[in-house]
Amino acid sequence: MTRLLQLCFLFLSFSLFGQQGGMWVPSLLEGMNEDEMKSLGMKMSVEDIYSVNQSSLKDAIVHFNGGCTSEMISGQGLLLTNHHCGYSLIQSHSTLENDYLEHGFWAGSLAEELPNPGITATFIIRIEDVTDQILEGVTPSMDEAAKKQLIEANTATVVRDSPKESYQENRVRAFYEGNQYMLFVVETFKDIRLVGAPPSSIGKFGSDTDNWVWPRHTGDFALFRIYADKNNRPAEYSEDNVPYTPRHFLPISLDGVAEDDFTLVFGFPGTTDEYLPSIAIDQLVETLNPARIAIRDAALAIVDEYMRADPEIKIQYASKFARIANYWKKWRGETLGLTKSDAAGVKRAQEQALTAEINRTGKQEEYGDLLPLMEQYYTEIEPYALAREYFLETVLRNGELLRTAFQVYQLMQVYEYRGAQAFSDRRDNLLKSFQSQFKNYNSTLDREVFEALIELYSREVPDRFLPASMKNIDAAQWTKEVYNHSAFVDYESLAQILSGDGDAVAKKLNADPGFQITSDLADAYFDKVAPTYDQLQLKISGLERDYMRALLELSPSDSRLFPNANGTLRVTYGQVKGYSPADAVYYEPVTHLEGVMEKYVPGDYEFDVPEKLIELYEKKDYGPYAEDGKIAVNFIGTNHTTGGNSGSPALDAHGNLIGINFDRVWEGTMSDYYYDPALSRNIMVDIRYVLFIMDKYAGAQHLIEELTLVHPKQETSKKRKKKKKKRKRRAKK
Repeated sequence: MTRLLQLCFLFLSFSLFGQQGGMWVPSLLEGMNEDEMKSLGMKMSVEDIYSVNQSSLKDAIVHFNGGCTSEMISGQGLLLTNHHCGYSLIQSHSTLENDYLEHGFWAGSLAEELPNPGITATFIIRIEDVTDQILEGVTPSMDEAAKKQLIEANTATVVRDSPKESYQENRVRAFYEGNQYMLFVVETFKDIRLVGAPPSSIGKFGSDTDNWVWPRHTGDFALFRIYADKNNRPAEYSEDNVPYTPRHFLPISLDGVAEDDFTLVFGFPGTTDEYLPSIAIDQLVETLNPARIAIRDAALAIVDEYMRADPEIKIQYASKFARIANYWKKWRGETLGLTKSDAAGVKRAQEQALTAEINRTGKQEEYGDLLPLMEQYYTEIEPYALAREYFLETVLRNGELLRTAFQVYQLMQVYEYRGAQAFSDRRDNLLKSFQSQFKNYNSTLDREVFEALIELYSREVPDRFLPASMKNIDAAQWTKEVYNHSAFVDYESLAQILSGDGDAVAKKLNADPGFQITSDLADAYFDKVAPTYDQLQLKISGLERDYMRALLELSPSDSRLFPNANGTLRVTYGQVKGYSPADAVYYEPVTHLEGVMEKYVPGDYEFDVPEKLIELYEKKDYGPYAEDGKIAVNFIGTNHTTGGNSGSPALDAHGNLIGINFDRVWEGTMSDYYYDPALSRNIMVDIRYVLFIMDKYAGAQHLIEELTLVHPKQETSKKRKKKKKKRKRRAKK
């Protein structure tokens, strides 16, 4: 075999991107996807999954507040998602006297369900391909800025002119790096009420230690209800609203799962970058992730110490700590997985094969410069990308005073460029949000975080990107000056400094050390980092669009070239599977309540277990939810998931609910960039554990009565027995 043929063979092989990987648009499943799903055991049709003209599974799938997925499980608007998706809402209703995070919450009636202002639940009504309309007038000779401007104008026209009901909304999203565009018609409900949540000792069992880890034993679920107006349409909160009647809700299987069972996960995955070039993977592993991890290492150590010492701080910072720790651990696992699977090496082989295919087909003029230019621009952008990560992590994501001061910095930009009225409106909205933020703020804790992060920033950010005031600083002295004299340490002083007209506010802010430091950091970032970063990123985006087009054009027709996740409705399918993360180690695919008890540490905030759950375990009082005398808690599968799939329903071969997706295994978190079927596993709560907690632990039988419980495996077995009997009777005749 010649070298060229070897490379072409590699290209054809690697373009498959691993069996079962992929996040597919549900309206485009006919053909290869349907055949593969049926080969894995699916008993439904693709029309059962997505249909515009009749009720289908997609009508039960809900985008929960724009960040998680949820699903309808009753005809009375009952909505199921993850405990961690509702965590901040549960926290917002909690006090020291009535701590729903610690003790759980269960509404005994509709009247007891708790409103959550500002929370939304969005349904997809239909999906249409609008690529031709969006790319109308776009030519290869146009520069990237001109292309972007025309695409944005065309998108606005499509959104405005596409048919919809008055209570619906049109949204357009790019696919395949801008080679395809889809229109989504959606309905968004705004009256979402908390119905039930287990205590964190169940819903967050294992907490940060077990996060991204298998074996797992977490009952990660919470219940909400969607309310609508009397016409079953979206409406703001009102006492006159009634429970929403969905187009479809999911029956719930009581039969459990076994290895090799078909699994379909339906949801709204957030962001993936499966087609990044090898140099981008190297940059992620060697430069960007280590910087992110180091910053969060410093912040988390301080927050954890305070939370363990003070119950009030524990409540205040529970949601924030979970958010920061989540991606800190994910990035560590991601780096490990990308290294272990040699993702960069695999992608280099793909790039070599693509180059050979470009040469073989005479496409050098169109695609010949793609890979060299991507290498050039990624090399140029690296120091700017590093400085950008330090700015985002320090100012916007981990330092609370800095984040608040940056919001005020943006307010003053509004005053400068949009005038007094815009300034006044923005200030009023900010003050409302600040009032809520300061409810969960501790200045002593934040002071220590500030000092640690500022010291890191001054040491690790390339010198040319630092503000002059930050060079050769004493971080301890800076911190003392800020927290002793800044108005940003409590709400009352902040409200006072923001009072008056724009000029008066500007004068007061310029004398505030917290604002001065934040302003220096922001000015340096926007002057020295952002312009070049944005210019290079625009060029890279254009190259990645062309690279994607080359893959689409030159790959075989049956290649698994699925679009990257972008927060739109997707289907991923696979099977229940164990895996081997290391030599001589194999993990079974299902965990049980016995594992909860094995991990139990009395009084520990991560591994404590409620007394009632211990009693139920000791008595084996499991109701109809046990199998072989045991309660399954979690299971894993080969479904390709990411952030945003939290709360996604896991469905069986017939479309019944068997679990709730909530995590991935640590070794497989690199699947945002490279899906490896040997290591990539998603983690799901067994739906029978959810029912067991609702029924036997919480005593919420009134909620169980709303559900439709089925036994698909038993029904299939009965049908097989009937067929067998018929064959025997025929044989006798």
